[in-house]
Amino acid sequence: MALELCVLLWASEGNEEALSRYEDTVLALVPKHGGKVVSRVRSRSQGDGPLEVQVIHMPDESTLQAYMQDPERLALTDVHSEAVARTELLTVETIV
Repeated sequence: MALELCVLLWASEGNEEALSRYEDTVLALVPKHGGKVVSRVRSRSQGDGPLEVQVIHMPDESTLQAYMQDPERLALTDVHSEAVARTELLTVETIV
């Protein structure tokens, strides 16, 4: 069954650009696993909300897991740990 995901990302303090560079790199791997980045937006507001929100389509759970375990992605674990303070992954459904 196809998955539609909403990813919410908060940057560690002072690491907003590092988060964006990290996401540039790892999101480039999504098509390799049959997925598609549908939308990627960045907050312009100050506050407690996420810095970046993404909508990603993946063919199924196994392709999502393959992406999550991709060696190129895992090689960046230290970058992720430094740049990203918090991540929320939601399974969603487009209404409009």
